[in-house]
Amino acid sequence: MTEEPYTYLFGPVPSRRLGLSLGVDLVPSKTCSLNCVYCESGATTQLTVKRSALVPKEAVMAEIDRYLDTHEPPDAVTFSGAGEPTLHEDLGEIADHIKSRCPGVRVVLLTNGTLFDRKDVRRDAARTDLVIASFDASGNGVFRALNRPHPSLDPEAMAQGLMQFRQEFSGELWIEVFIVPGLNDDDLEVARIAEVVKRIAPHRVQVNTLDRPGAESWVKPADKARLEAITAALGSGEVIGAYTNRPETGVSDADVASRILGMVQRRPCTAEDLAESLAVPRGLVDDALEALMGSGRIQQESQARGMFYKPL
Repeated sequence: MTEEPYTYLFGPVPSRRLGLSLGVDLVPSKTCSLNCVYCESGATTQLTVKRSALVPKEAVMAEIDRYLDTHEPPDAVTFSGAGEPTLHEDLGEIADHIKSRCPGVRVVLLTNGTLFDRKDVRRDAARTDLVIASFDASGNGVFRALNRPHPSLDPEAMAQGLMQFRQEFSGELWIEVFIVPGLNDDDLEVARIAEVVKRIAPHRVQVNTLDRPGAESWVKPADKARLEAITAALGSGEVIGAYTNRPETGVSDADVASRILGMVQRRPCTAEDLAESLAVPRGLVDDALEALMGSGRIQQESQARGMFYKPL
């Protein structure tokens, strides 16, 4: 019997950082406070800093309950998706609900970090176990060229908010720095970022670069040597690497197409990405992709790492 599709959940998928992670998407697609040139979800269509009940919290919690009633608990439940989770005003309440249902599961927030100068955002984020926040640029010009923020945002206010959160938060705070060659990879900007990271004093620093199609086609990945040099300049940290294989996730044949559609709606994936994430044979993925292409629900885009699939 085919499982009823989820609207607000995706995965679980093997994460190179978190283990087997069930995604929770709290905002409509491409609703964000930034419009980053590298964003794998594509260009932001709703640029905002206003918090609201962007999707019904009751519906989100009902889907979480349905999933946990019928599946083994994942390693983590992660607020992520195709927009900025802290824009949802009920983030903290939903985090509490997850913890009440599965106390041993790590609750994770992936965030662009832009709203942490707000007390209400810090209060909600503090109800998770791990926050992974981005900080890609210290200089205002670089910030505006790379992250293309809402006009009200400022990188120094963002840094101050993350520093305040680090002092208040009992969980772990990681900082991710996304490198785009030609924008934030020069020695001066790296030194500025390093100074901010030192002030924030996160538990972990991770350096990342483009791995799948971004919002702008001209964005290219940084090479490994440069990433390693930047990591060294930051004083500590790691270049995010490939995820190691995990046991099968137990996805049935009938569910593969709907799970694939849910994944590519949030970020482009190759067939290999999908087979690894869903822990199903590559042939089954290929058959599902062919059917989805034939029905006009997805399209292809060729990139250096291979053929990526994304929604029409």
